[in-house]
Amino acid sequence: MRRAMDGGDGGRAKGARDAIAVAVIHLIEGPVGAGKSTFAFRLSRERRAPRLGLDDWMARLFRPDRPEEGLWPWYQERKDRCIEQIWVVVEEMLDLDMDVVLELGLVQRAARQAFYERADAAGRELRVYLLDAPREVRLERIRRRNEEQGATFSMVVSDAVFEQASDAWEAPDEQEIAERAIVFPA
Repeated sequence: MRRAMDGGDGGRAKGARDAIAVAVIHLIEGPVGAGKSTFAFRLSRERRAPRLGLDDWMARLFRPDRPEEGLWPWYQERKDRCIEQIWVVVEEMLDLDMDVVLELGLVQRAARQAFYERADAAGRELRVYLLDAPREVRLERIRRRNEEQGATFSMVVSDAVFEQASDAWEAPDEQEIAERAIVFPA
């Protein structure tokens, strides 16, 4: 069994290490176009862990209903519901001793903090990865992904949506980076 032996409290103390491996949540964050999906696919293969990406869920479940106007309130409500259901699936996978790779688009610090607190309260091992690139590089990647519609494509991201999403991104500060031991993949 991969779950840590923790003295019977049903969880795992933050930072504790045991001889038995623990199923891990691999949370990948960064601004739009930073390379998160590419990294998530690679990490999923390396860790032999399922990848759950919010964009995939949103595109599959809600793209046909996407409004022309009032997009952000409509999107946020559905994003919140998807994340709740993704958490249920994550808990089931972890209970089966499976690592899981998550790409949730937690662009604001408060949303990331809430997720960290949820994982900690559930006694789950969490590793956070941060990807980034200059804005102009990210915009070019998004335009290319829109055109090619390859493996990491889930929905068209217009230049306007790119700009709004980029402006909404709140990079982790030094405290968040230190507290969560955020990994910066090469």
